Amino acid sequence: MRAVRLVLRGRVQGVGFRWFTRNAARELGVAGRVRNLPDGAVEVHAAADPETLARFIAWLREGPPASRVTAVDEQELATIPDWHGFEIEH
Repeated sequence: MRAVRLVLRGRVQGVGFRWFTRNAARELGVAGRVRNLPDGAVEVHAAADPETLARFIAWLREGPPASRVTAVDEQELATIPDWHGFEIEH
């Protein structure tokens, strides 16, 4: 297992990005959470096996049709949180 914190920048708020992220995570079996940040970015915490996580991150780089991801900052988490499922935080 591997866990990461991602911050996605660009046109990622107001375009269904959190719902897209949750649906992609659930389809792939990724655990974690997603939320909007005050600066217009989207923050994702995710955990899965390395191959699945790589696929998930690739999907997020593409995003939903109305989005435009211009940057993805990735930070490895030191410990694997005990998440169950994938949720949108408000």
